Formats: sequence, structure tokens, C-alpha cells
Amino acid sequence: MMQTIIKLEELGLFVLGIYFFNQLDYAWWWFLVLLLAPDLSMIGYAFGNKAGAFLYNLFHHRGIAVVVYLGGIYFSDELVQLTGIILFAHSSFDRMLGYGLKYEAGFKFTHLGEIGKKE
Repeated sequence: MMQTIIKLEELGLFVLGIYFFNQLDYAWWWFLVLLLAPDLSMIGYAFGNKAGAFLYNLFHHRGIAVVVYLGGIYFSDELVQLTGIILFAHSSFDRMLGYGLKYEAGFKFTHLGEIGKKE
């Protein structure tokens, strides 16, 4: 039951990301193209679990996404706002699928539990 509630919450936050994207003056295809871009941070795992977890978490932390978005508002920069929205929406989408922030033990160890392990 709790997993369903968490997934619904993440769905709501993903929809919020779509709403904020809709407030910008970008074509919709930009959202679709950029939505998976934060996963490029997985390249950090080529340098080990510690570097991989750090880089992955940097690009998947919603607090950082909100700060980036607010920075875009403050500086009236829609590209920075877009970056924050994409980071936010992507993180919510990932968490909806069960991918959380990573521990240094390895990619499959997240704050939402071990990826691939049925509870």
C-alpha cells in the first residue's frame, strides 16, 4: 500500500513538472527529448561507485532542481528554468519507477530500496 502511495505522489510531482514546463515558451518536443538527459550522469559509474553515486545524486536531487529553477526565475533565464524543470520532472519519473538516490555501495542500492529486489 505504501509503495502505491509513494508512486502516486511521484506521479503528482511529475505532472507538476509538466505544468511548469508548460509555462515556458518551448515546444513540447523539448520536454520529451530532454526528459532522459539527467541519466547521462550514470557515466560517473565508469569512475567507480563513489563517483557514480555522487554524480547521479547531483543530477537527481529535487532540492537542487528547485534551486536551479528558482535561479532561472531570479535571473529571468528560461533555459535555466527549463534545466530545473527537467531535473525535477526526471527525478519524479525515476522515483515513480522505483529508482532512488544512490548509495556508494553500487547502482542498485537506493534510498527507496534495492533495485530489482521484491519486497
